[in-house]
Amino acid sequence: MLLSCSSALAEKHLVKTHISRPNWPFDIRRIPFFYGWVIWLFSTLGFLFSIPGQTMGMAVFTDQLIDVLGLSRTQLSMAYLFGTVGSALFLTRAGRWYDRLGGRRMIALASLALALMLVFISATDVLAGVFGGGVLVNFVFIMLGYFGVRFFGQGVLTSASRNVLLLWFEKRRGLVSSIRGVFVSFGFSLAPLGLAWLISLSGWRIALWQLALGCAVYALLAYIFLRDSPQSCGVHVDGYSDQNKPASDTEIVSYTLEQARKSPVFWVLSLSLSSHALFSTAVTFHIVSVFAEAGRSATEAFAYFLPSAIASTSVNLLAGWLADTRPLKSFLLAMLVAFIVGAWGLLHLDTQWGYWLLIAGFGTGGGLWSVISNLAFIRNFGPLHLGEISGLCSATMVFSSAIGPALFSVGLDLSGTYAAPEWLCLGGLVALLLVATVIPHKHEQFVR
Repeated sequence: MLLSCSSALAEKHLVKTHISRPNWPFDIRRIPFFYGWVIWLFSTLGFLFSIPGQTMGMAVFTDQLIDVLGLSRTQLSMAYLFGTVGSALFLTRAGRWYDRLGGRRMIALASLALALMLVFISATDVLAGVFGGGVLVNFVFIMLGYFGVRFFGQGVLTSASRNVLLLWFEKRRGLVSSIRGVFVSFGFSLAPLGLAWLISLSGWRIALWQLALGCAVYALLAYIFLRDSPQSCGVHVDGYSDQNKPASDTEIVSYTLEQARKSPVFWVLSLSLSSHALFSTAVTFHIVSVFAEAGRSATEAFAYFLPSAIASTSVNLLAGWLADTRPLKSFLLAMLVAFIVGAWGLLHLDTQWGYWLLIAGFGTGGGLWSVISNLAFIRNFGPLHLGEISGLCSATMVFSSAIGPALFSVGLDLSGTYAAPEWLCLGGLVALLLVATVIPHKHEQFVR
């Protein structure tokens, strides 16, 4: 049965108002500006504080963990793979928690849990020693640590931070999300250098403690300042007042998870977004080796990220602005075409034109990916079960990000080159483009 937001969402917020007290510790109606911008700030910070649970955040600690745990690089990579895949299995259930508890409590709990898991990872060698140590025990303990930071960081905190903002803006939802994406992109780009500096300054263990402290402080501040939705606080979306709120001639319809799972649109969106998670993580994880195979230096490999980030940020802002008044299907098709261009460039990375195709394709596709991942599910399936539906997509993306590096490694081991997995990814992108072209987005709802 389809659910109307004007009735079901309102009823849901009556329950949440009594439990979570949205007027504590202050009533946002007394704030002299639209409180959605405070939500924007904490949504952006949520993404940034998830960095310790992202690949680029944990990767900085790889060498130190190899040394203290006595594991090989392959063993540590497999622990990361198993921990990541395991975390993906629970993200749909975490989305259900989000729908029941709201973004305020989920973000606070996820941040606090991430802090605890960072402390756990800092003590894995000590805890494993209590149980006798050895390769197997060390492997199990670090795998549990990776499971925790990936689940609470990349999974729950990232998804909840994305969703909490979507309910506060409607007319300019795409543009507002894209502005957030600019800060997140630069934060993610600078994170490896900042974490490496932190490790050199105080050591890897203390660096993890400092990150944990930051996450714990953010958890407290998030609970104080975040609110679940405008409805729960007695205000209107986009900052309208009772006098100037525009009349809506359309009823926003929400779909359940089961209904969304039966929709071809859901799977085309999820698999398209996941293709980026798989391909980009694989290339990033093996960036030096991939560039070396093409006869390029490590310096060139790391220099690739800057122009790609500039392209991604520029496209993200432009597409976010345009998407507010246009259907998303054209953006999805453009994203897949851009990834195909980038994949073709990767196959010809030994040439100068291939290098720039890689930058243009992956940069443009990454900017469009950000817009689609923010808007696709709330537009097509409504806000009432957003956490659960986007949680299933997040599980698919996290799983894909886990198998991407392994796929490239296996391809290299079996054939001595990355060409085979690159062609496989290219074929998958072409297939997705063909399917996405013929499937209509008949459920999409947006403010025109």
